[in-house]
Amino acid sequence: MKDVVMITEDQAAAARYGSLNAGVYVISVRDFLVNFLPELTAAHDLYAAVSQALQEKESEVAEKKEFAEHLPAEVLEAGVKSGRYVQGTLNVSKHRAHSEASVTAEGLSTKNSDLSWGVLVCGAKNRNRAVHGDVVVVELLPRGEWRGRDSALAEGPGGGGAEEKRGEDADRKPMPTGRVVGVPQRNWRDYVVTFPPREGPQAQSRNTQRLLAVPWDHRIPKIRVSTQQADALQDHRVVVRIDSWESSSLYPNGHSVRVLGRAGELETEVQTILIENGIHVPPFSDAQLRELPASSPERPWAVDAAQAAQRRDLRRSHLVFSVDPLGCEDVDDALSVRRLAGGTLLELGVHIADVTHFVAEGSLTDLEARARATTYYLADRRYDMLPAVLSADLCSLLGGVDRYAMSVVWELDAQTLAVEKVWYGRTLVRSSYQLHYELAQALLDGGAAEVPELRGLGPAERDARLAELTGALETLTRVARHLRAHRDQGGALELEGVEVRAQLDEQRNITALVPRQPLEVHETVAECMIYANHWVARKIQEAFPHQALLRRHPPPRQEFFSQLVESAAARGFTVDTRSNKALADSLDRAVDPRDPLVNRMLRIMATSAMSQAVYFSTGLQSQDQFYHYGLALDRYTHFTSPIRRYADVVVHRLLTAAIDVDEGRDPGRAVASNKDLEETTRHINNKNRASQQAQKLSTELFQCLYFKERDPQSDQRCLADAVIYSIRDNGVLVFVPEYGVKGPVYMKNREGQVVATGEGGLCEWQSGAVRRQSDHISTTSSCGTSTFRLFDHITVCVSVRSTHCHADALHLEAVSNRPHRGAEPKRPGAQGRSQLVQEVVRLAEEASQQAREKAARRPKLSREEREFSQSQTPNLYSLLEEVRELALLDLEAVSQVAAATA
Repeated sequence: MKDVVMITEDQAAAARYGSLNAGVYVISVRDFLVNFLPELTAAHDLYAAVSQALQEKESEVAEKKEFAEHLPAEVLEAGVKSGRYVQGTLNVSKHRAHSEASVTAEGLSTKNSDLSWGVLVCGAKNRNRAVHGDVVVVELLPRGEWRGRDSALAEGPGGGGAEEKRGEDADRKPMPTGRVVGVPQRNWRDYVVTFPPREGPQAQSRNTQRLLAVPWDHRIPKIRVSTQQADALQDHRVVVRIDSWESSSLYPNGHSVRVLGRAGELETEVQTILIENGIHVPPFSDAQLRELPASSPERPWAVDAAQAAQRRDLRRSHLVFSVDPLGCEDVDDALSVRRLAGGTLLELGVHIADVTHFVAEGSLTDLEARARATTYYLADRRYDMLPAVLSADLCSLLGGVDRYAMSVVWELDAQTLAVEKVWYGRTLVRSSYQLHYELAQALLDGGAAEVPELRGLGPAERDARLAELTGALETLTRVARHLRAHRDQGGALELEGVEVRAQLDEQRNITALVPRQPLEVHETVAECMIYANHWVARKIQEAFPHQALLRRHPPPRQEFFSQLVESAAARGFTVDTRSNKALADSLDRAVDPRDPLVNRMLRIMATSAMSQAVYFSTGLQSQDQFYHYGLALDRYTHFTSPIRRYADVVVHRLLTAAIDVDEGRDPGRAVASNKDLEETTRHINNKNRASQQAQKLSTELFQCLYFKERDPQSDQRCLADAVIYSIRDNGVLVFVPEYGVKGPVYMKNREGQVVATGEGGLCEWQSGAVRRQSDHISTTSSCGTSTFRLFDHITVCVSVRSTHCHADALHLEAVSNRPHRGAEPKRPGAQGRSQLVQEVVRLAEEASQQAREKAARRPKLSREEREFSQSQTPNLYSLLEEVRELALLDLEAVSQVAAATA
């Protein structure tokens, strides 16, 4: 008979029954861990954390209360219903995490106009143990105690970033202020923390120690963690979970889950970004991969004859080609255009990878794709939504191979381009050309361009096929211009983003920040994709009025335009924001011929004011709420990128069901209910926000690495031209076009010194005073008065401010009140590229060419891709769709540029 071990926390029971029967041991949990599992340190830490929390709860009656007790749930519910209390989500300020938070009270602004900006919660006491993201109930303070937000630039860790999206007047105007009286729903998650180094030599000990860990996210309070690994965890990033937060404790209690690595190491910081944004992307499992077709260089996948018979075969009848970023592997879309009926009709085709043929609804691959919801693009890598055998091979519309597609084909009047007929269906395509944007633009411009697919042909055949391809591109451009003009008439916005590509070397070190160069072919492809998305949205909404997945872009609140309107007025322009059409026309007129950056900055401000585009189920909104403000379309969805967006997968299934219904066939599985679809859209929206934030943080990480190794005192690359776009109480916010950086420049520091300008416009710190006006800020010192106005160009020095427990951040300091001219006598023109960046781009293009030649000599899928089902090398493809390629945008701007281009 085996021995039996019984564990209990009742010490009296352990003493009484522990020795009554041979072979039966009754011991405490602590003794069990010490005697049977001495090396399982995580279990010891968890036990210590839970024990500590229980002890605090038992002794809290006798201890001093640090916080007020939360009210009972029934009292909170009754108070919210009666209007005495306000319920919403707690949002802690990114820049004043210790002192300022707000509660977003959705749906109450129409009942109480005072609450349209939410409720301000000042200080930790009034926050009452609520953590960023918790659902809280607040009680409003008397009006005499209401306060306004602080409009000064915050200093220190987490401070000084670009302004949060709100009206400028809201910074100073008193707003409803309250205190938290209850937390109905805790939204605690995994947090990454750092154990700061301890002072002096420490004796090694296996005893449990209680340490205050500092979260990587400034908005999260310090967490008290009990651990036996205090010495080993110093200077490391550790994942912890909060267990409790009693009213007698200043800090919550938690326990460690796992160690990520030493703080500051690249892989540790990347994993920190993923965890902080709730992104979980393990390698695809063997069970998932077994669901998919096999494909290898020795036995490549082939088209099934039965499938080919059920599809419209376009392989010989249509000139199909794709236009994507250089080096793109996951080719979601291809285009075709041809003349019909003796030239009186044009046929335009948009052909999208048929992912749903390979990914059955409810399969393991489908469940994993839904969980991820999107492909995650970071500065040095990507995490695919689908296994590489699909995303980079079987679903990708690569050149010269047969592929399944979902197509939308229009017949247009050749003269007016009016739609005569539209067809939706499954097709079989073979892309004749896999073009990249620069090559396609060169063909349109009539310049010298070599098309890889035409190599080895005789001169006559090559010229004929090149003329055919160029003609197709020219026709597409004409159609796209017409489509854009039609949307412009309806009020479509041309939004501006700050797009910079991080150029990496073989060791993944960042060597340059390369501004994106806009080409007309970008807009041509984008217009065709927008057109397809619009028509598919119409089709599925008409087929399933209450169960279609669409994408809406609500009109922004007028208060958010205050900075744009005031800034434009300071330059003599009037901006009308009453409608998207009025706004678009105003921005088109707001052009300063002396400085093209003025219009660009105004468009960036307009972008920042936008609300976020979101997916939704049509059964949840009235039809007047379907409108897409940025694109000026009555209905819109995402259909064109199913390889990297799960929303598109859902839309493909809806379109297939709609086609089956039209043709009298059984659509198979029932279309998801409105409730289920709404849950799916909520999940996708959350994951999209996480993806955008992770992309932003990843690029900022590499951005800091770029400047961290450079001496700002001697390296000319640390000096750059900056444009002032916002005035604050103690400084200005600037945009650095060359590097795509937005950030604060302080005019007054903590010591009370101000920026003074001396001979030649050089800046230095001196004792003095600062005064803010609506369109400028002035400093007064012994050097006299210095004035910095909106849209002034100044020279800044870019350096890195490192903190042990948080992410590094860029620091901008005024060097001169004059534009930066650089070391060379000539600066780049409107495109804003330095000679250094041009050289980096040239070398990068050569390296890309070498990589393509090398890739042509190896199997399509490498060993790493087959083993881990992830991309082996970075693919910086998300240029024209909702997640712009490595965009250096604040989160609000990313969302809105994405909304207008996808």
